[in-house]
Amino acid sequence: MSEVIPVGTSVRLAHGGERRAAVAPGPPRSREEREMAEAAALVPGATRAVGAGRRERVEEPDSLRTCFERDRDRILHSSAFRRLAGKTQVFVAPADHQRTRLTHALEVAQVAVAIARGLRLNVALTEAIALGHDCGHGPGGHASEEAMAPYLPEGFDHARWGADVVLRPLNLCAETLDGVRNHSWNRPPPATPEGEVVSWADRIAYVCHDFEDAVSAGIVTPGMLPPLVRERCGATRGAQLGTFIEDVIATAAGTGQVGMSEETSDALDQFRDFNYERIYLRPASRAQSRAVVGLLRALVEHLADRPNTIPGVDGEPVAGSPEALRAAVTWVAGMTDRFACRAAVAHLGWDRSRLPAGIDIGPEWSW
Repeated sequence: MSEVIPVGTSVRLAHGGERRAAVAPGPPRSREEREMAEAAALVPGATRAVGAGRRERVEEPDSLRTCFERDRDRILHSSAFRRLAGKTQVFVAPADHQRTRLTHALEVAQVAVAIARGLRLNVALTEAIALGHDCGHGPGGHASEEAMAPYLPEGFDHARWGADVVLRPLNLCAETLDGVRNHSWNRPPPATPEGEVVSWADRIAYVCHDFEDAVSAGIVTPGMLPPLVRERCGATRGAQLGTFIEDVIATAAGTGQVGMSEETSDALDQFRDFNYERIYLRPASRAQSRAVVGLLRALVEHLADRPNTIPGVDGEPVAGSPEALRAAVTWVAGMTDRFACRAAVAHLGWDRSRLPAGIDIGPEWSW
């Protein structure tokens, strides 16, 4: 930690002029002091931060930040996180105010942090998992998983890919990566209660905000919601989020399990089923998915046959080999929607009429 600047030292203020001190002078708390205070404030069973954390590569502890605060900051400043701004949540090339994969991650973090604070869990770990949970998504939303799966022996699951490939270079703590890897409900349960919170927060956030986006787009109306959802949760996103968040807090506080009461969980299930029927699986969405799958597979096969054209590829993999396919999947999965479409037009001669509806790729271009 740097030395404390003594009282009386000339200080430059952001807005100029003379003002009274905003804080009382005194030494900042060290990381060790903050860890002790955090441990005392957290509920038994919450995840404690200790030193540099359990990382694949050993690091020296930070002087001020806990290990999970470092993880959160690394994810927030990563290119993988920034690229989520150009990746589909539900709508390719979303209109104003509609969600992208980035705004989804931010809303999941808000829901998860609200629950974690209410339950006295580790907020920094919860936020790190939430911000990083979808960094493994390819372009075009969940259709990218269908597109990439045939080229890898283990298939392509965005949760595992995010933890084991995309975020691995950041050298994050084991608990953070576990939460990312297992946030999806078709995966094993996370190892920490903070990871469980993010699993619930993800479903709560996307069910509510995807419905709001679909209402804005004119696809559905609030009156079409199942009666149980309207009666239990209301017809606005604020009321729905409040109901779900408060129920998880109340359920966990009463039972010691991070979960949701049966009645409210039934409402969430019906809400999600409604979204699948009326939004995700409607004909226009299916057509969008087919366009995404065809384009991404064409890109992977083109690049796997020419692996030495893949930027940053290691070694000289044999064309069409498993190593070439993995390199191609890695490169394509990292693309934004627009980048993938522009690459297909520039390098494959892809007919623009076959691009997902609504996307504008601009003039001729090459990587």
